[in-house]
Parts: sequence; C-alpha cells; structure tokens
Amino acid sequence: MPTPGRPRAFDMSQVLEGAMRLFWEHGYEATSMAQLREATGLSSASLYGAFGSKQGLFERAAEHYVAGPGSVTEVIADGSLSPREAVARMLHASIDMQTDTSHPRGCLVALSGTVRAPGDGEAAVRAMMMARRASDRASIRECVVRGIASGELAEDTSVDGFTTMIHSFLLGISTQVCDDVPARDLHAAADALLALWHTPQHVA
Repeated sequence: MPTPGRPRAFDMSQVLEGAMRLFWEHGYEATSMAQLREATGLSSASLYGAFGSKQGLFERAAEHYVAGPGSVTEVIADGSLSPREAVARMLHASIDMQTDTSHPRGCLVALSGTVRAPGDGEAAVRAMMMARRASDRASIRECVVRGIASGELAEDTSVDGFTTMIHSFLLGISTQVCDDVPARDLHAAADALLALWHTPQHVA
C-alpha cells in the first residue's frame, strides 16, 4: 500500500497528454480545473503540487504539444531541403495534422493564443503563445531569405511581405479547419500559395 502522506505516483506523459487535448479542444480560458482533474485523473492537490497552477500545467502541456503534434512545422528549418520545398512540406504537414481526427482539430498554438483575460496567468499564456508564433515567423523569414539568395525568388521580393503571407496562411488553417473546410481544399489553397514561389524568368 502507498506510504501515508506520500502523493501517489502518476505517468507524467499521460497527464500532459490529457491536459494537452483538453486545452487544445477548449482553449486556456474555457478549460476548468474540474475538467483538468477529470482528464488527468489527478486531484487538485496533485495538480497544484506538480505544476503549481493552471498556468504551469498549460505551459507543460503546450511544450508537450510542440514536441509532439506541433513538431510538424519544424521541417521549415531543414537546411537540406530547398527553401520552397521546406515551406511546402510545412504547410501540407500542418494541414494533415490539423485535420487528423485522432485528436482535436486545429492548432493549439493558434487557438489558445488569442486569450485576452487580464489576469497574470492569462498574460503569461498569451506571452508564451506569442513567443512560439514569433519563432515560427522567424523560421519562415529565414526560409524566404534563403529563397532569394538561392534564386528561387526574385531579388526584389519583399521578405517581410512574403513571410507574413506564409505565416498568415499557417495560422489561418485552424480557423478554416474549425469551420469544416475540407483538407483537400486546404491543400489546394496551399498549392495556390506555393505557385507564387517560383524561380523568376530572366529575359535575355
């Protein structure tokens, strides 16, 4: 039998998986501690003892997401791929992940990043999601810069404009998925965007 007074052991991966799916489905603000207790199988005392607060649990769950389903965007930083191919793989892989019915739809980073409540915890969550989006944007920008340097894009391509276009599409996938836009239409839209990324024709 467990030693009296000692918190019962639990599987951290399973707890984070349950919390991640709940935050992913409902967002940070709408997810209650009662729901988190049910999803993780832990008492309030165990949750607070392990994570300190709802914010602390969300941060760990978000890290679990980034290392798991959210890792599909990391292909953008693969220097062995051509810049265009890296962007193409990122967009299509993100669409596949966000429309996968084995877990909540959309992207946790995009869907949880719009929290506007004034509390300290909410502000910290907002800052965390903003930092993640900034990291994705920076990786996309580096890819655009590589595209210009390699001749895939015209020298006068607006780096920030092209970056914003791709990043906006990436973030917008979640909204489209939540509105039941079919995966095939999203893939077609990604291909239409990628059609703008082409080697410029040089006039002799």
